[in-house]
Amino acid sequence: MVSRSYSNLLDLAAGDLPSPSFTRMTRQMPRIMTVAGIISDIDDDRSESVCSDLSSSSVQHDRLIIVANQLPIKAQRKTDGSKGYTFTWDKNSLLLQLKDGLGDEDIDVIYVGCLKEEIHPNEQDEVSQTLLESFKCVPTFLPPELFTRFYHGFCKQHLWPLFHYMLPLSPDLGGRFNRSLWQAYVSVNKIFADRIMEVINPEDDFVWIHDYHLMVLPTFLRKRFNRVKLGFFLHSPFPSSEIYKTLPVRDELLRALLNSDLIGFHTFDYARHFLSCCSRLLGISYESKRGYISLEYYGRTVTIKILPVGIHMNQLQSVLNLPETESKVAELIEQFQDQGKTMLLGVDDLDIFKGISLKLLAMEQLLIQHPEWLGRVVLVQIANPARGTGRDVKEVKTESYSTIKRINETFGRPGYDPVILIDEPLKFYERVAYYVAAECCLVTAVRDGMNLIPYEYVISRQGNERLDKVLGLDPCTPKKSMLVVSEFIGCSPSLSGAIRVNPWNIDAVADAMDCALELSEPEKQLRHEKHYKYVSTHDVGYWANSFFQDLERTCKDHARRRCWGIGFGLSFRVVALDLNFRKLSMEHIVSAYKRTTTRAILLDYDGTLMPQSSIDKSPTSRTIEMLNTLCRDKNNMVFVVSAKSRETLVEWFDDCDKLGLAAEHGCFLRLKRDDEWQTCVQIEECGWKQNARPVMTLYTETTDGSTIEDKETAMVWSYEDADPDFGSCQAKELLDHLESVLANEPVTVKRGQSCVEVKPQGVSKGLVAKRLLTTMQAQGMTPDFVLCIGDDRSDEDMFEVITGSVASGELISPKAEVFACTVGNKPSKAKYYLDDTVEIGRLMQGLASVSEQSVNVFAFE
Repeated sequence: MVSRSYSNLLDLAAGDLPSPSFTRMTRQMPRIMTVAGIISDIDDDRSESVCSDLSSSSVQHDRLIIVANQLPIKAQRKTDGSKGYTFTWDKNSLLLQLKDGLGDEDIDVIYVGCLKEEIHPNEQDEVSQTLLESFKCVPTFLPPELFTRFYHGFCKQHLWPLFHYMLPLSPDLGGRFNRSLWQAYVSVNKIFADRIMEVINPEDDFVWIHDYHLMVLPTFLRKRFNRVKLGFFLHSPFPSSEIYKTLPVRDELLRALLNSDLIGFHTFDYARHFLSCCSRLLGISYESKRGYISLEYYGRTVTIKILPVGIHMNQLQSVLNLPETESKVAELIEQFQDQGKTMLLGVDDLDIFKGISLKLLAMEQLLIQHPEWLGRVVLVQIANPARGTGRDVKEVKTESYSTIKRINETFGRPGYDPVILIDEPLKFYERVAYYVAAECCLVTAVRDGMNLIPYEYVISRQGNERLDKVLGLDPCTPKKSMLVVSEFIGCSPSLSGAIRVNPWNIDAVADAMDCALELSEPEKQLRHEKHYKYVSTHDVGYWANSFFQDLERTCKDHARRRCWGIGFGLSFRVVALDLNFRKLSMEHIVSAYKRTTTRAILLDYDGTLMPQSSIDKSPTSRTIEMLNTLCRDKNNMVFVVSAKSRETLVEWFDDCDKLGLAAEHGCFLRLKRDDEWQTCVQIEECGWKQNARPVMTLYTETTDGSTIEDKETAMVWSYEDADPDFGSCQAKELLDHLESVLANEPVTVKRGQSCVEVKPQGVSKGLVAKRLLTTMQAQGMTPDFVLCIGDDRSDEDMFEVITGSVASGELISPKAEVFACTVGNKPSKAKYYLDDTVEIGRLMQGLASVSEQSVNVFAFE
């Protein structure tokens, strides 16, 4: 069976391609799909869900499907002449360590990912069977050409450089965006989704996706199962919005990540950049509640998790206990310490972001500025093989070699080389031995996601009794360690005792190295103790359990919400609603409108009848005609309730003689054009404006794009056209400032949608709703139909009055048809919602058509 190549990305993303037959997993071990394919849509019903016998057990455990680019498996072809492979666990894989941290007794873990080795198609079925039976692993087999375009192409040429702040300013710097590589990336993510379909029980299983290779996978899974319990953790940095915005597929990746329930980052900086991108590109703001940061995305709550990954303590301590480690440490002590030399250690991958060449230049500067260290200090640089390929790797290697050669020729002497480069692969115990023997560890990457080298170094320096003997230490002597770390790596914030440096500042790094060497023993011991306490308690098990617990907490409300999918391709998302909150049906409200004879209609203006984004806020001729049609119906009482001033509303709605108007949130109102304006509350003198105006003016001058609107009884500071992040920050400060200045005035200061407003106490749109209903009742016109539509916080007061009146039965008939409707799917006191002003316009035009027919019939009679 040959894998189909996808030429049409939209077809691919929409899942519209023909799919191969699919065999559900049964008690007998299944034959897993081994080629790239598309599985047909699967119903969300539990009885129809795809599940494997791996979940069948007398004891029910939570089951977690861990998905990553690579499986934690090593494969080696058998050497005894027989066919097939020998498989073993990769003990150094974070995914395997994660499983150990969670514990086998409570959670069953299944892995989905690729093997490092290429498996011939004829052997893929057998390999799949073996891995599933023996390791609970589901391998994803990718055609070599597709894997090259996916991994070495899009992942390593586009995402990885961009997430490390490297822009493709020229073809040599990362390369221009290549649409075919993006298609390959989406194709591979779709294949991963198909593999997950073969083993998932969507009602019960949790899915945890790892890293930037699979960023659009959440969309494919959410499309198949609207309630899938889905977490994603990004192990790389997330760049600032100014960098991320340059990516041509920026929206697709953001929306795909938002199809997760929980998104994890190593540091607050990475999370802050992601949230800023959501705000600036998608208009989605976040909130912090009870310690959790979350976003509302079409009714779903997406939680943000900030926690750096840890190391596997047991594994590292077991390596420290190996006789081989002890022997290697003794060898290094003899090579360095016994010769009067102090070892500085660097352990880095050989790539452009690890800053190896900058570290070497700092070492050179140290020897120039502090010649007393000549012959006494040695930098041992362990260079692990680069994970990627390309010209940049060759350039790093060439530059590093030439710099080392220059330093050693300049400062070396017989029996002393200032820099020792180890560029051959080391076994883990050998690397640990270098940690134990090193006086200071240098991690000077210019950009790195997490980097666990400092953590490993701290635990290794704690050592054990056997290593203490080798080092000649008294077991009761406090241990010591020193770290010089870059400000731009993920572990830096958690290592408060480290000397943090800007790796680009060579002199500063050289000074930090000298400081680390010269620091007093008690200071080194205190710093080590602080680091050891943190690293030993925040290991990989703590990280994994914390993430999984938050994932459980975030997903606990799934069953209590109605869900359905909207959008095509990678724009797909799920709308989730409370069981009592639903979209307003045109058929339903029109039917109720026709049956009733006394109707109250209250409409907000900005964001309801008129889009917030419109520059010209005045109503269109079509809106005026629609309102007049509704007003001509003798059964209707129609009100427009706005925050605008009286003058503005009079100018805009002068042609609507029977339309009721409420200005400045209900401070002023009139029932029709020829009536006098009334006030809902007693209006005090506005002397407070003399105090508020200078404060607002100050913030307007310092916030580009902000404006002040001075009304009769209120003042509004708007930052709708300002930078959203800066405007929001300034609004918070202004709110506190005004509350302090106006503390003794009869006004309230409130935060609105992109604004801060000061208005008289007691004024709200709820007063308008109550006044209208009371007036109708006094005229013997108790309404049997109430429609109230609004879009922001100020409209919630109207919804509260209307729903309260229904409950009490005082102002609205107990059998009345009541429709409190908000704009957009969001938490609200309303019971209905419509998506946008377009749908509201369509709804009101529909009601106007019904009224027009009834008016015409009445005129004819």
